[in-house]
Amino acid sequence: MPDTYEETPRVAVTPDAAALLRRLREAHGPLMFHQSGGCCDGSSPMCYPAGEFRTGAADVLLAELVIDGVEEPVGFWMSRSQYEAWSHTRLIVDVVAGRGGGFSLEAPEGVRFLIRSRLVGA
Repeated sequence: MPDTYEETPRVAVTPDAAALLRRLREAHGPLMFHQSGGCCDGSSPMCYPAGEFRTGAADVLLAELVIDGVEEPVGFWMSRSQYEAWSHTRLIVDVVAGRGGGFSLEAPEGVRFLIRSRLVGA
């Protein structure tokens, strides 16, 4: 029996999120995400110019997202403590109306990224 967990991408994006990433890439250059384990808006995926958010040993690179129309992959990082809690989950990056907090690049667009999740291998 195939290992579903290994065949399923860890992180995916919805078509709306991909369209927003194309606009943000055009305006800001290469991009990255970081998903922290904070509360409130701190638990939303934050989009930054690539390299703008410093990652280290406390972070895990879950995916390098390939987005049609975006020249380079978009790294998706997560804090290691958050990863431990979500390790059996497929993350789906989506976008919804409403302004999130923080410094995520989409904030001035009147939308915010959010994570939808699905259990993998259950």
